[in-house]
Amino acid sequence: MQKTAFLENINRLMQMYAEGRLGGETMPEDALTGIVSRDDCLGVLTLGMSLNYQRSAYALWQAVARTYQDEDTRWVFHPLTAAECDLDALRQGLHKHRVALQPNRHPEIWQKVAAGIAHSSEKRDVSGLLESAHFDIAELKSMMQTKRKAEFPYLSGPKIFNYWLYVLETYAGVKWKSRELITIAADTHILQGTVRLGLCSANILKGSAEDRRITADAWEKALAGSGLAPIDVHTPLWLWSRAGFPRLVTDSSEMQEEFV
Repeated sequence: MQKTAFLENINRLMQMYAEGRLGGETMPEDALTGIVSRDDCLGVLTLGMSLNYQRSAYALWQAVARTYQDEDTRWVFHPLTAAECDLDALRQGLHKHRVALQPNRHPEIWQKVAAGIAHSSEKRDVSGLLESAHFDIAELKSMMQTKRKAEFPYLSGPKIFNYWLYVLETYAGVKWKSRELITIAADTHILQGTVRLGLCSANILKGSAEDRRITADAWEKALAGSGLAPIDVHTPLWLWSRAGFPRLVTDSSEMQEEFV
């Protein structure tokens, strides 16, 4: 597919999303809206994201919201406290409302990420972590995906890391330097939508780390010079896949052919 035609399809997809034609009135992270305070938002989003894999995102964030609302368990979202507490106490706090599903691995990951955050600056919180990287995505990637990768299990992985950057921007108002470096977070729906658009072959649907890298690279090249960062397309593409790939529409009355 020629780049011009591809970008036209992307513009139609973005228009459908803006008009509410793809659903998505409620996204998983919206479960926190009106519940989490501004001061706690970065910690809740970051630690919650550290377990955001191989489960329903809606179920995860609903569990996070219940845990935050419970005064007996809210402390688990404070990085320094979670890093220094007894692991059994953390396990109980995370399991009470099913934020953690695995009895050992999940609390261990949570505590390790909390320690990585707490050891990043004198502030001992997520804002300190971001400030230590000067809100520069290139610096943050180098820190979390290379130099200190072992301190941020799962959160440092390409899929979760890039979506985490997007979530902090969207829900916590973080202003990034080098925003164009936020690559698309290639989960199952993104892979399916990418194939549906004809940007990659069906070979990427195996979903390996290499398949996700190929997908991210393809999106970066396809959107170069368009004014869109790859992550800008993430939610429309994700919703398009979840909705069963409805046909494109350019206005309220005209139906277009499907992408492929």
